[in-house]
Amino acid sequence: MFHMTTNMDLAELIERDDDVRALFAGDWIRYRASASLPDLTWYAQSTCARINRIFFDDPDEAQRLFHELVPGAGEGIDFRPPLNLDYGVGLAIGDRTFINKDFLIVGGGAVTIGADCLIGPRCSIYTPNHAEERTRRREGWERASSVTIGDNVWIGGSVTIVPGVTIGDDSIIGAGSVVTRDVPSGVVAVGNPCRVVRPIRAD
Repeated sequence: MFHMTTNMDLAELIERDDDVRALFAGDWIRYRASASLPDLTWYAQSTCARINRIFFDDPDEAQRLFHELVPGAGEGIDFRPPLNLDYGVGLAIGDRTFINKDFLIVGGGAVTIGADCLIGPRCSIYTPNHAEERTRRREGWERASSVTIGDNVWIGGSVTIVPGVTIGDDSIIGAGSVVTRDVPSGVVAVGNPCRVVRPIRAD
């Protein structure tokens, strides 16, 4: 049985465990058959549950737990509970980013969120892709694809971002959008599927 310790970073986990290495490399894995990955998600989800319980009574401890869970978090990050992460390692968040309530990241693909971003309520980022073939899907094969959000991005409420997507710096994603493809820098994009509708207005 694999046990997460609070001072491990992603490099240490990759060195220690083949399933963790495969997960963050985007290789095929079988999560349900892994001896380590369910422990990692248990640790992350239970830590999120604790953060959510104590946030308003002990905000300093909630922030400490958050930075312990997410070693790649920068300074001045502000968030509101509930927060729900499958993995804290592999997540990087830039300085001064604000994350509103009901933020969800599913799966173990690397997720990078830039500095000065505004993440609206009920936003979800998904990184796993299950096997298409019936037998392999039944056997539990899946692989993760990374998601990258640039600096100064505003993501409206109830946005869903699917595996492998990159959103460029300064862009705005309209509320309720489902982002299924890359969005360039400096644009407004909305809809399901999300499409660019115009460039950002000049300052």
